[in-house]
Formats: sequence, C-alpha cells, structure tokens
Amino acid sequence: MSASAVADPHEDLRWMEAALNLGSRSLGLAAPNPAVGAILVKDGAVVGRGATAPGGRPHAEPIALAEAGEAARRATLYVTLEPCSHFGGSPPCVDAVIAAAVARVVSAIEDPNPLVGGRGHARLREAGVAVSTGVGAAQARRDHLGHILRVTAGRPCVTLKLAETADGFASAGLNDARLRITGPIADLRVQILRSTHEAIMVGVETALADDPALTVRLPGVDRRPLRVVLDTHLRLPERSRLAATARGFPTLVIAGETAPEDAARRLTDLGVTVERVALDARGHIDLRDALRALAARGITRVFSEGGPRVAARLIDQGLADAVALITAEKPLGRPGVVALSAEARTALSDRSRYRAVETATYGTDMLRLFERADTPAD
Repeated sequence: MSASAVADPHEDLRWMEAALNLGSRSLGLAAPNPAVGAILVKDGAVVGRGATAPGGRPHAEPIALAEAGEAARRATLYVTLEPCSHFGGSPPCVDAVIAAAVARVVSAIEDPNPLVGGRGHARLREAGVAVSTGVGAAQARRDHLGHILRVTAGRPCVTLKLAETADGFASAGLNDARLRITGPIADLRVQILRSTHEAIMVGVETALADDPALTVRLPGVDRRPLRVVLDTHLRLPERSRLAATARGFPTLVIAGETAPEDAARRLTDLGVTVERVALDARGHIDLRDALRALAARGITRVFSEGGPRVAARLIDQGLADAVALITAEKPLGRPGVVALSAEARTALSDRSRYRAVETATYGTDMLRLFERADTPAD
C-alpha cells in the first residue's frame, strides 16, 4: 500500500475540506444531481480534481480520474458523497474508480438515494479498495441537503431569506413606495446566495408590491435560476418584470387548480410556464405540493424571498431548512408590514427547532443564519 493510502485523520480532513470547497462551486448548477467534489491525492500531492458539471454530468469522480490519468493508480480519492453504483445517464462511478486502481476512497457520507444506499461503498470494498467514511460529514450533509431531501422526502431544500428594519418591518405598507432596507454589501451576499440555488421563489404579494427581477447580478457570473411565483389565482400582471422577461429567464408560476384559464394563457403566451397544484385548507397554494412539483422538475435547492406570509408558512410547516435574516441598522419608525410573525420569530429562537450557525456584519447590516435543529452540527 502506498503512503497515499495510509489513513491520517488530519490529512483526511484537510483534503476532504478541499473537496467540499471544490464541490460547493457547483451549487446551483449541478441539479438534478448533487454538487459533489472529488480530489485524487498521491504521495501528498493532488493529481486530479473534479466537481459535478453543470446539468449534473459528468460526475465529479470521472472528471478527477480523467485529469489524473495513470497517476490515479494507488492514489486516494476524497469525495464528498458516496460514488454511485447504478447506471443512470452514465456508467457507475465505482466502476471507473475500480478500473483506475485507486487504493483508497475517503467518502464524507453515504448516499441516501435508494439506488445507491451503501452499495457503492460495498462494491469498492469487494474490489479491494480501502474505504473510510464520515470525514467532513456535517458539512457534506449541509451541501447535499437538497439532494438528500429530494430522494428521501420528495422535495428540495429551502433557504428562506428575509430583510427587516431594526424595528422588525419588511416594508412600509401597501401605499408606500418600495422600501430599500439593506445596503450594497448585504445585497452582494444575497446575490451570492441566489447563485447557489436553482430556483428563486416569491409569493404573488411580493411580486405585486416589489415587481422584482429575481435574477443573479454578479459581475462575470451567468446563472439563471428558475424564477418561481406562488400565485393562487394567477394575479401576476403581464407587464410585470417577471412576465415581460420570461423568454430570457426561466419563469414558473405555481397556481391553484381553479385559477382562470384565460390568465394562464396570457402568461403562457409570454413564455411563462404555469403549473397547477392543490390548495391547502386555507385556500393557499399547498407549499408541500409546490415543492414536490419543483423536485419533479429536478430542482434541489430553492431560495425563497417570498415575503412575510410565505416565510411564516414555511417556518410553521418545517419547510424552511435555513433562514437568512438580515437586520438593518435603521428602524422604520412608523407602522409597516411585520417581517416575521410572532410565531415564526418564536420558532427561530426555539433551540429544538432552529439553531443559529452564523452571525456576520455587512456594512451596517447584520445577517443571522439559522438552520433546522435536525441538520447535523459540526
């Protein structure tokens, strides 16, 4: 066995962190597959690296193996998710790993996909490849949460973003001009967050009040997430920016089953895709059905900027997997629309439901990032 195949916990963690960083570059691009990172190391040096390609193929492992060539023989492969063992759109990654004579595979987590579910690791061991698992598992589960939920719960993961004034308001009210809450530095962080998701979702009230574009605006970055509007009665105006630009930026309106057909036709004529789902007991779009519809389209990661009502429902139903709450320095100073309901704010402070994982200052704005308490901690 070569030196590269000998287990060293500190080296394993160092290389796995590098693989996780590499894979994270494909977040928002790799769907319907997970954004996997893979690094081949031999005699202390990287001989090959790969991340899941846009659209999900090729997978990270064959990219890394192709770069390494003959140097992959007796090397150690660090990969953020168990290599696949089934035929899908391409041959199983384990076959390529075995054929390349890799000596050892360090895998962060087992793939919960029923088509894999430990069989990739088993195949490797049967072929005489040493396998270690669990290194960097907590971060891998975070990065692959969209994939995990899609194959186990039939829905994508959801990151909920809310901006509020210092006194807790999301907007000034229906008759006031659009309220600009956060500054340019915090806005840049939001753009980065948008770019790591395959869909940006809002409720129709936000679409009507703000007329947002819901695009990724980062210099040199061309990413076009699916723009999603939850619109029970198809009230999205044809002259809205979302409808008017639908031919250039993919746009989906999720409507109720009884929404008017003529409104659907008008939006469809503009390039908007309209999909109908069931309504909940209160007559709103059933959020679970909406998320299942997105998962069926291959979406694994949703960034919700849907406003206070959608936010409260996502939190209440346990569908907000992460919550990015940005609080400005200045108060509104008058009555407005509350950013978070009392119940939603209580849920965020309930450690049995959410825990704070990050606090950061961007100019005069403060971001607090929460994640569901059942997401593995470091």
